[in-house]
Amino acid sequence: MKEEAKQIIKKFKELDKDVVLIFLAVSVLNVISFYYTSRRFFRIEIQNFFLNDPLLQLYEFLYWFIGDFIVFFIIPVILILLVHKKKLGDFGIAQGDYKFGIKISFLVIIIFLPVLWVVSSFEAFAETQPHLSLTKYHWSVFLIYEIGMFIYMIGWEFIWRGYMLFGLERIFGYYAIFIQMIPFVILHNGKPELETFSAILGGIALGYIALRTRSFIYCVIIHFSVMFSIDIISVVRYRTDIYGIGFNSIVQIIRKLLL
Repeated sequence: MKEEAKQIIKKFKELDKDVVLIFLAVSVLNVISFYYTSRRFFRIEIQNFFLNDPLLQLYEFLYWFIGDFIVFFIIPVILILLVHKKKLGDFGIAQGDYKFGIKISFLVIIIFLPVLWVVSSFEAFAETQPHLSLTKYHWSVFLIYEIGMFIYMIGWEFIWRGYMLFGLERIFGYYAIFIQMIPFVILHNGKPELETFSAILGGIALGYIALRTRSFIYCVIIHFSVMFSIDIISVVRYRTDIYGIGFNSIVQIIRKLLL
């Protein structure tokens, strides 16, 4: 057993310390997120302080958004600078190939908009989006919610398409795209099946875009733009009670919003 222990220690000493830290950090940070910065934690430990506040639900989402931004962005940035002792640009915090990044972001958004427009025509779908129901009745709440969502997306994209992806690229090359895709998909479990299955392709595509542009920023732009589009289309459909998909429906929605 003593010899076996020596062999284990030897093998672990031979491992790349940066890669080991990335795997451990990502694991620990996701545990922290699940137990301490989640909406569930807010409901159990914090919401009693705001029970009579009409904006309670908004606070719950903001707690989650800001908490995960700290866990998935701020803490990894500190690790990069103080423990890995590398430049932030080495982990995708850079403008990168902005010409390609802007083009691909615009292309993806243009492709998704018609799809989202059609999907939102199902009233049952529009009723569940955005996840915070208060946004359907107050534009100010909608704005605050979307700002919070954007902050959240910075952390969410950085932990996968920044810290993990670029951190593992040196050892695994393009295989790092598929490595970061796995936990990304797993964390979609519990959501609608179509969304979870699409996370496989989405995780791969966003991983490629990050490596191609040498930046995680365009992944944030794409992911947030899709989420924002889903939310804004669903809200205007709900507020106008118009669920058609033709050009005439667009005109009717605009007229109702301006009245």
